Amino acid sequence: MTNNKKKLSYSAIISILFAALIVAIIGSVVFGRYPIGLKELFGIIGSKLVYIEPFWEPVQESLLLQHRLPRILMACLVGCCLSAAGSAYQGVFQNPMAAPDILGASSGAAFGAALAILLDLGSTMTIVLAFVCSIVTVSVVIYTGSMAKGKRVLGLVLAGIMIGSLVSSGTSFIKLVADPDDQLPAITYWLMGSLNGTSPDDVKFALIPMAIGLIPLFLLRWRINILTFGDEEAQTMGVNAKRLRSVVILCSTLVTAASVAVSGVIGWVGLVIPHLARRLVGNNYRHLMPASMLFGGIFLLLVDDISRNLLATEIPIGILTSFIGAPFFIYLISRDGERY
Repeated sequence: MTNNKKKLSYSAIISILFAALIVAIIGSVVFGRYPIGLKELFGIIGSKLVYIEPFWEPVQESLLLQHRLPRILMACLVGCCLSAAGSAYQGVFQNPMAAPDILGASSGAAFGAALAILLDLGSTMTIVLAFVCSIVTVSVVIYTGSMAKGKRVLGLVLAGIMIGSLVSSGTSFIKLVADPDDQLPAITYWLMGSLNGTSPDDVKFALIPMAIGLIPLFLLRWRINILTFGDEEAQTMGVNAKRLRSVVILCSTLVTAASVAVSGVIGWVGLVIPHLARRLVGNNYRHLMPASMLFGGIFLLLVDDISRNLLATEIPIGILTSFIGAPFFIYLISRDGERY
């Protein structure tokens, strides 16, 4: 009877989060400097399925389909990916402080983007090079960690810190030699994280690696529970911990690289949201992973709404996530009875 009540409770929480995400998406479309009403929203979307006599302005359709809707979808995807990666890393490394950039994915992407801006390669190549450098950096981290003697997990973490620091030094050097009037501000702005200028092509580019990474994380979420028990326990349950850990790390890295490549460096989402989701559904990854995904999408979407509407000049989203996330995390870890 108790188990049924718990299952019902989990189902209710997931349903509420899903409904909140839908409401947040609709509200984000309507809410903006240039208004788009609900009637116009459903009319424009419906016209892509069946013929509807246009009763909206052409600029509203262009704004919705080319700018606002891609940005909203990207905010949901990035928030979902960073939260899922954070949850997975915390389980794999058995460390509540593990975050999506623990293996240097963010540092690598930052270096690639800074290099592309320095070479004036354009916005598309900036995203591509950021993604490629992120994957290459994590590959180097994994290779370096595999050569370390002792515990493999600890070797990976230490390699991530070392390689990440090295790549960050490269980014700093690029900033040093960049044109201070044009290139340096662009690099600095990218490093702050922003979804400004997101296009449908950006969504298409990010969607494939995100899906390739998210789907296995979702399907394997119950097995991540086994990793938290340790390798010996996993072995007794018939699970190849080494192989499973590699798959989870690979998928988490893929979604992190894709997210950072299209949004810049956005901190705290992958660290704070999984802890908040745990307070709602517990430590069972069967429930924690979907809750983290939905919660992350909602959180980053709402923060992006603040980013683009609070002031006349858009605030980089990375600044807001740090401003909100750091104090909130301090609150979480300082609560009586909280254990990590």
